[in-house]
Amino acid sequence: MAYLTTNNTKIQKGLEQGFLTFGIHFAPAKLSGFDVCSEASDGCREACLNTSGLGQTPNVQEARIKKTKLFLADIKKGLEDISDEITKATKKALKLYLTPCFRLNLTSDLPWEKLRLANGKNLFEQHPNVQFYDYTKIARRMNLNIPNYHLTFSRSEAFGNQVQAAQLLKEGKNVAAVFSTKKGEELPESWKGYKVVDGDKDDLRFLDIQNCIVGLRAKGRARKDNSGFVIQVK
Repeated sequence: MAYLTTNNTKIQKGLEQGFLTFGIHFAPAKLSGFDVCSEASDGCREACLNTSGLGQTPNVQEARIKKTKLFLADIKKGLEDISDEITKATKKALKLYLTPCFRLNLTSDLPWEKLRLANGKNLFEQHPNVQFYDYTKIARRMNLNIPNYHLTFSRSEAFGNQVQAAQLLKEGKNVAAVFSTKKGEELPESWKGYKVVDGDKDDLRFLDIQNCIVGLRAKGRARKDNSGFVIQVK
């Protein structure tokens, strides 16, 4: 079973800028019986894009659950398999004259920096010349000093998360937030005094300016959110 995929509408938007993104879709939260999103809030779970597009079909859901269980049953083997796939994906992208990049947590929030291959390296150390990026709700991960791994903090309705988001913005980090802005409409120019960049134009978060809000429009079930996960704008 292959771990990496390019079959995701959002990550495919990077092609216009010359990037080919490969990502991993695990079954989020505890859908597989294992918690791969330790800091997910109720609003986050309800609005999760796991069931958007083709993700809503039973066979896709079953495949993601199977993939999650397979990886967690033998993490070292899973890492070796993913590492091999990264090598092949990099060659594929370069043959197409595209720059490869990798988002390992498309629908999860695993601390990949802590997961080690048999040689003691994590995937970022094993592949130092390619760009990795993710969103995370685990605030302490925002202090990682890994040159080829870019993280954007993800805001939720949880009070503790919002305190962490405010602190990270003060430190110059980037925070993603979901707004009620409809498709085709402009996001707010700023929020809480910080510039809002349109995070729906592409998924290349490592190209964003520093110290900004990455604005995302509510999609799928998030359009009906009343938990506070989605920021309501007029």
